[in-house]
Amino acid sequence: MTQESTVQGTVADGFEPVREEFAALVAGEPQDYEGQLCAYVHGRRVVDLWAGPGAAGDSLYALYSATQGAAHLVAALLVQDGTLELDRKVTYYWPEFAAEGKGALTLRDLLAHRAGLVGTDTGFTLAELADDRMIAERLADQRPFWRPGTAFGRHALVIGALTGEVVRRATGRTLQEAYEERVRAPHGLDLHLGLPAVHEPRFRTVQPMLPTPAQQAQLDAVPTGPHTLASIALNRHGAHPTDLAALVNERLIRARGPASVGGVGSARGLAGMYAAMISEVDGRTPLLKEDTLAEFGQIHSTGHDLVARAHRSFGLGFEATADTWHPFLGAATLGHCGAGGAQAFADPHSGIAYAYTRRRFAFPGGAAPENNRLAASVQQAALAAP
Repeated sequence: MTQESTVQGTVADGFEPVREEFAALVAGEPQDYEGQLCAYVHGRRVVDLWAGPGAAGDSLYALYSATQGAAHLVAALLVQDGTLELDRKVTYYWPEFAAEGKGALTLRDLLAHRAGLVGTDTGFTLAELADDRMIAERLADQRPFWRPGTAFGRHALVIGALTGEVVRRATGRTLQEAYEERVRAPHGLDLHLGLPAVHEPRFRTVQPMLPTPAQQAQLDAVPTGPHTLASIALNRHGAHPTDLAALVNERLIRARGPASVGGVGSARGLAGMYAAMISEVDGRTPLLKEDTLAEFGQIHSTGHDLVARAHRSFGLGFEATADTWHPFLGAATLGHCGAGGAQAFADPHSGIAYAYTRRRFAFPGGAAPENNRLAASVQQAALAAP
């Protein structure tokens, strides 16, 4: 059996080229490849594909930072409600945050990865990484790694905890509880911030990256000193260094669902969430109004990311996906990738909601390279549709 013949699922009329592109991708991957691709256009599911020896349409994969899309949808809903105000100081909601010169930082700058709190001097334990409140308590006392508001860098393992503490202080509910009540349960999404034990049999453990010799040489060429911002942000510098590829294989992480990195879901769940953000789905009005989408999708931080040491762009909580990853998309596209290769986004202008998941950690981390060809094929089919 060839890999191409393992592609399963359905596409709507006019989206056959997307299936062909996915099949071509799968045919060129190793025999143990597993992945899912799902897309909506104007609230209608038009692509639902998966492939791999153990994959199913409802298999659940580690989402890593793609989790942050769900976390910041909650923040956007609370801003839309008037519960949170973007230009209030974080200390209005969370007084202890003022320690070590952080008192002037606004919620807007926090969501735009401008706080300078990418980690702690001594690192986190696994138990702390699983618990957003413990992360927030540690970070409240931490001196920032750059002057807050003056620069930006991906707060990879902690941004969800920072956002979540503001949510908890303002509402009395955890971010995970708000997500469950306002987003996941009403829309029946297979995207979990805290995976119930009953769903564990559907989880596909993360497989480690298998770089080619040339790819390994590229990885080895990246500076990896223990006290670089990148090492601190990925918790590689302390007494309990994190193996990112193995992190979500820990049941503790899946069970608690830390909002930066602990989400577990399918491509259906991710795409369904982004579709519900921007479109009417199954008779439900979009979760976000146009003004809220514009505010959260507008670029707030762009240029040299101090952690990634590369060009990146962020809106509020969400990545500015068109500028960072896929320039063929609409300028207002907002989404988030995950370190293992997942990618998900919504383009409000075209009505596209897209999601891709994969089991094996992708080189070089972040949105897997194949997302370029897959997302482009979805867009081309959507634009060609009558």
